[in-house]
Amino acid sequence: MDTYAVGFARPDRWSRGEPAHHSHPWHAVEAHRLPSELDGEIELAVCGAIVQIWGSQKWDRVGAGRTACPTCQEVTSVGKALTPAR
Repeated sequence: MDTYAVGFARPDRWSRGEPAHHSHPWHAVEAHRLPSELDGEIELAVCGAIVQIWGSQKWDRVGAGRTACPTCQEVTSVGKALTPAR
């Protein structure tokens, strides 16, 4: 998969009692359409989380940050810099 949309997990919408804390709320979603066309849709992220698509975000940028899901980062191989040849 070459194109990923960005999804945002909102556990506070479904957790009972106190809202759940989610330290990695940004997830990658396989985009079979343009990410902007998926904006606002509820989808399943590559790690299995249920997320809402934010069509204005780009996974190659968000996925390299500290709040991106580690599993989504690993599956999509985003943010992994290649080491220079010596």
